[in-house]
Amino acid sequence: MTDLRSASVAETVRLTSDGDLTPRVVVDEALGRIASLDPGLNAFSVVLAERAHEDAVALGRSRGTPGPLHGVPIAIKEEIDVAGCVTTFGGEANTTPAAADAELVARLRAAGAVIVGKTTMPEFGAYPYTEGASRGVTRNPWDPTRTPGGSSGGTAAAVASGMVPVGIGGDGGGSIRIPSAMCGLFGLKPQRGRVTTAPHEHLWWALGTVGPLARTVRDAAIVYDVIKGNTDTDLYRAGPTGSFEAAALREPGRLRVGWSVEPVGVGVRPDPLHVAAVEETARLLTTLGHDVREVDPAYPDPTAAFVPQFFAGIRSEAQAVEHYDRLERRTRETYRLGSWVTPKVTQWALRASERVAAKANRVFDDVDVLLTPSVAHRPPRVGVIDGRGTVASSLLAMPAIAYAALWNVAGNPAASVPCGLAPDGLPVGVQLVGPTDGEEVLLSLSAQLEQARPWPLLAGAPGVAD
Repeated sequence: MTDLRSASVAETVRLTSDGDLTPRVVVDEALGRIASLDPGLNAFSVVLAERAHEDAVALGRSRGTPGPLHGVPIAIKEEIDVAGCVTTFGGEANTTPAAADAELVARLRAAGAVIVGKTTMPEFGAYPYTEGASRGVTRNPWDPTRTPGGSSGGTAAAVASGMVPVGIGGDGGGSIRIPSAMCGLFGLKPQRGRVTTAPHEHLWWALGTVGPLARTVRDAAIVYDVIKGNTDTDLYRAGPTGSFEAAALREPGRLRVGWSVEPVGVGVRPDPLHVAAVEETARLLTTLGHDVREVDPAYPDPTAAFVPQFFAGIRSEAQAVEHYDRLERRTRETYRLGSWVTPKVTQWALRASERVAAKANRVFDDVDVLLTPSVAHRPPRVGVIDGRGTVASSLLAMPAIAYAALWNVAGNPAASVPCGLAPDGLPVGVQLVGPTDGEEVLLSLSAQLEQARPWPLLAGAPGVAD
């Protein structure tokens, strides 16, 4: 009998579509795992048990052709609208439920997915650690004393622990890749504009994207094929692409892979375990037939483009909440510190992003894929930014975003790919960065790595369940 704690999206859809299991059984089992595991992890901000059960029953009675996500339980990051739920952005400043689903949630439902709940995040996703005054700390399923990263840490904990097979996160500076690396998941930040942000025109201006965190490359690809594409309101649009699932199922061919462990920012040194992971992955890619060599990416400094957009994103979201006075102290401090980011400054930062992108992409004149660490440090203990202000929290975030944030500024697709467990018992990930609109090559190469070096899955959270 299939263990649904570790069943993939593809396997779940096969079971529900062939009639081996009903969507109700799949969803009810997921809800049972959430009830058992979540009290020790704090992955969910709200669980939609009654509605999810009803949706699954209705889906099982439907006589239509099963969709590509038929009966798959999915968790949604707190910043994304789900009809009937308050979009809290990880805090207490909103109190009115959303009237309608965000476009990507509507696409998931149309494909047969069942939304089981919304996942925790730090307020407005400002930091790469999922903790705050409102929601408390979210814990890493591999070691509950450690952070799962962030800001999509709730989604990562839910997927890594086996509560759900896949969940939706967002990435404005590494927030899909960072928790994927810390929780042993595959997380692809798509090309800017690949997935609609409707009903919003953008997510943190040019920085933010949304997408799945998954246990397999194919699972992420299946979800992307459902949610990718734009609406008329989207400020950004990616270039044309083919089927992501097809890309995940085909060989990548012989690629030029450049690797580097040099961080983008100054003052950050990668953990030796992460340097070793990159070097080992480079050797593996060589044995797989690729042209692999160490390179100097000559990174541009993204600070002048990133920082104003970060402040502009926080300020625009803070201005839109119903109860500004209920925002966390650190968020209100960040709002005040960003008062210099006027609309004119934001537009300047967007133009600066274009210059950064042009310089960053020069590395792809000589290579097809860039290999780096995903993050610089091992997952810290929970509470890393507890009680700290904006400046201290930002400094503590630097090791997490040192390799990731540049590619939000540039817009390129980038993925964190698991490469096993370190001696501390926690996962290690490496980052693969592709050229503009290069998701397909990243998916093909990641799937090849997955097949050559399968990564371990966690069926239950240590210290919480078997």
